[in-house]
Amino acid sequence: MYAVIRLRGNVNVNKRTEDALRMLDLRHVNNATLLPKNQATDGMLRRVREFVTWGEVKKETAEKLIAKRGKIGGRPLDEKEAKSAAEAIFSKKSMKAAEGLSPVFRLSPPTGGLKSIRIPYPKGDLGARGEKINELIERMI
Repeated sequence: MYAVIRLRGNVNVNKRTEDALRMLDLRHVNNATLLPKNQATDGMLRRVREFVTWGEVKKETAEKLIAKRGKIGGRPLDEKEAKSAAEAIFSKKSMKAAEGLSPVFRLSPPTGGLKSIRIPYPKGDLGARGEKINELIERMI
């Protein structure tokens, strides 16, 4: 399961890239989503690599993200709902497994800031970062 976070805005975005960001449900800066690892997702991430960062999310981090920032029908989740939603997502490998859960998580800017949103990881913050995405999510929750 990938966690994908949008770091750059809409200025000078190619139409195909904008469409890929929309398909990934990443319409605004500091929005995050959880996506399954498959060939289609990998292709879209290659297309938008200059606007997002992504990596493999741990189950514990996803549970914290869902508990703090998840919403069902516009209302926040309680702890029991968050735990069951995270279980459903990781067992089925799809956000659709959690009935009614919004696929978009609105995050705050990271505590301590970002290095650069123009340079790829590890010198900057864009692109694939593997397990280090968990640290960034912790800072943004």
